[in-house]
Amino acid sequence: MIHGWSAFGGPAMVDRPSNWEEELSRWLEPFLDCLGHKARRRMCPLYVAGLIGPGDRKSVQPMAARLAPGDYDQLHHFIADGVWDAAPLEAELLVQADRLVGGNDAVLVIDDTSMPKKGDRSVGVAPQYASTLGKTANCQTLVSLTLARGEVPVMVALRLFIPENWTSDPVRLKRAGVPIEHRTARSKPEIALAEIDRVIAAGIRFGCVLADAGYGSSAPFRHALSERGLLWAVGMSRRQKVYPTDVTMIFPTEKARKPRKHHIPDMSPVSAETMLVGVKWQKISWRGGTKGPLTCLFAARRVRIADGPKHRVFDKGVERMPGDEVWILGERRSSGEQKYYISNLPADVPLKTLAAAVKARWICEQAHQQLKEELGLDHFEGRSWAGLHRHALMTMIAYAFLQSRRLTAAGRKKKSLRPTATTEHAGH
Repeated sequence: MIHGWSAFGGPAMVDRPSNWEEELSRWLEPFLDCLGHKARRRMCPLYVAGLIGPGDRKSVQPMAARLAPGDYDQLHHFIADGVWDAAPLEAELLVQADRLVGGNDAVLVIDDTSMPKKGDRSVGVAPQYASTLGKTANCQTLVSLTLARGEVPVMVALRLFIPENWTSDPVRLKRAGVPIEHRTARSKPEIALAEIDRVIAAGIRFGCVLADAGYGSSAPFRHALSERGLLWAVGMSRRQKVYPTDVTMIFPTEKARKPRKHHIPDMSPVSAETMLVGVKWQKISWRGGTKGPLTCLFAARRVRIADGPKHRVFDKGVERMPGDEVWILGERRSSGEQKYYISNLPADVPLKTLAAAVKARWICEQAHQQLKEELGLDHFEGRSWAGLHRHALMTMIAYAFLQSRRLTAAGRKKKSLRPTATTEHAGH
């Protein structure tokens, strides 16, 4: 038994003769070189094989019982207590991900995923919004980065978000083994930016950063992406205020006790939803689905987003000043639901390109589902920071291996369908 790929693109159990464990062993060699210690080099393939192989639970005890009944203590020590640095393996994962799906046409998707958890001892567990459940629940939340090209995602980062009731309790943080550099409060966008910097430093190739409104509504997050010279397309609230592109900054005279120090816009901002009123909505197909092309209605307009400094504007109160010129994009679904996005893609890109960019974010949700349902991302039963992140890292390595097999199999299939040299030349 080995994991193949299910109808929705993820791993699935199938009966197929395959020497996959030897293939995994070869594929893991650069990762094992990073571990050094002989015992760790033996435990890592066991752990990854346990995640990939059959079994309902992918926590240490049942995996050890299936694969190496006498090695439970060593397997547990490897993942939960061993003194080893995960950074070299994380760096190697980036190298492999870039080799598999990196390129100028790849996207880097920022998101987070929640894992419901009982009790209050496991690191980062707190009542917080659980995207998986669509409500507030006791859970852990991991900020994720996914490198994807076409419909092939490779998860490259999972970092725990630490809620305020943890960062305000030094004893609790120390007991869970949270490193000192991670004990200060950081927002999810701040965690994401740190991981983006790590990805950029590794030379990973991608063309655009994507994120939902949880990240896209943060002006500092958008500004930080632009400051790094990145293209981005992110979700936003329909209430986000914007200005027309022809807004002009003026320096009015007014009777006041203090002279005005700053220019102000010659018009008031309106919501993104209002700005798209009167704009033509077009039916766009962004990719094929299992039941045919996926389509929605889209409308777009160039604007200047109201995310500059705050200044008082006469009797209208305090307003954000106009920022950079960007696209706003509206999506109208068949259910009647409407979504809004903002992007710094060039002014001459067609509407279909904008639509395809924002809709490419779905691939990370598929990856989250596969890592949980197939590889046991949410099965870890330990409580420590190191154990959770090492388990998450092993699931990402396992997922990258399966994507490598998927791409190799697709390449063989494509090669077998290739015409003869003579026909190929004539067709060309």
